[in-house]
Amino acid sequence: MNQSCSIVLKGQKSIYSQSKLVMPERIKNMATSMSRLIITKVLAVSVISLLMAAATSAAARKEDSAVRFMRQATNALISAQRKGSAGAFSSAIRTYGHYKDIALRALGDYRRALPRKSRNTYYKGAVRFISRYAATEAPKYPVARVTFPPVAQRDGRYVLVDSKVILRDGTEYDVQWRLLQNRRTYKVIDAKVFVFGLDSNWVTTYLTKLFQDYIQEHDGKVGALVTVLSRLP
Repeated sequence: MNQSCSIVLKGQKSIYSQSKLVMPERIKNMATSMSRLIITKVLAVSVISLLMAAATSAAARKEDSAVRFMRQATNALISAQRKGSAGAFSSAIRTYGHYKDIALRALGDYRRALPRKSRNTYYKGAVRFISRYAATEAPKYPVARVTFPPVAQRDGRYVLVDSKVILRDGTEYDVQWRLLQNRRTYKVIDAKVFVFGLDSNWVTTYLTKLFQDYIQEHDGKVGALVTVLSRLP
């Protein structure tokens, strides 16, 4: 009885001993397989990340500098719209707009009658007028975002940048921006809105008519326009 028990115990001990020898090898194989799987996944994610970064970098390089400028300009205008103040629009116009050129072109042939000493007063008044108008009208067209194709068009001394303006209600407008390159940057000098795909006048056309009509109504005196603009709050 004791001998039989001894044999069984010896057998059990022998099996246990064999198990101790085999199990570490299995665990080692499992660990190796898991390590390989983890390494493979990490490598795959790393490669995908590198490819995405390279694609993003390539896209950034391909995007026209004029488009990048307009992206910044429209972001500033959207921010001004959300603030809803004429001051916010004035800041955006002075930063991104060629406001002196816009103001002078609005005078047309009356430009020659504007005294040099009155120019700064006129520029400030024109910016104030445009800013107040924008602050009044902007809430009617709440912009959600603006998208751009990566390439701008060169048209002589001007640069044309196309965009799609999407309002919060989903309405979309195609807007073309006319820029003038100013050394290493650009300045907006005009914009055109395409309604239902139809061409329209440049925005400054309306400003030109408004200013020149006022001058004509006041005996062709540019000073009358300068005065009324300077009195705007």
